[in-house]
Amino acid sequence: MDRLYRDIADFALTTPGWLRTFAEIGTDAGLFVFAALFVACWWRSRRASARELAIGLVGPVGVVAAYVVSEIVKLLVREERPCRGIITVAACPPPGDWSFPSNHSVVAAGAAGALILAWRALAWVVLPLAAIMAFSRVFVGAHYPHDVAAGFALGLVLAPLVAMLCVGAVTPLVKLVRPRLRLSGEPVGGRH
Repeated sequence: MDRLYRDIADFALTTPGWLRTFAEIGTDAGLFVFAALFVACWWRSRRASARELAIGLVGPVGVVAAYVVSEIVKLLVREERPCRGIITVAACPPPGDWSFPSNHSVVAAGAAGALILAWRALAWVVLPLAAIMAFSRVFVGAHYPHDVAAGFALGLVLAPLVAMLCVGAVTPLVKLVRPRLRLSGEPVGGRH
């Protein structure tokens, strides 16, 4: 894996400056795209069934849970960043900011998985976006390929799983609160 990492990181240094800047900024900017998609998902599901709205609401909870698990794994594994002592596109994070798994990959894949759970038609957008965001972490030199692959798998599996586990508890709350907020577009006391 070290050789693959070096090949990608060395190649990245030969690419045009605009591409390196795009890769460095795009990783974080993509997270805002996912946040906007969660808002759009909630907006879309606000008039749907209580269960569908609950799925739209708990998706971010699944992403946060996957992130927390990845942080725990980082503390247990304590893998040093591959960028120590070499020139990479992005500045190397400080010592103690561990490499395995890639949190960006966890969050991107987790967001994609949770969004697909709530709005399947987004799959063709969110999966490639998450993959590009994950790959960019190797491209800019911040992670080994296995950090990204593990983070992607962790996020893609754990975030939707946690979201589905929360739906049963959140759906009755949506049914209870929705009439008071008039989220369904029906008058208070309407059928839900």
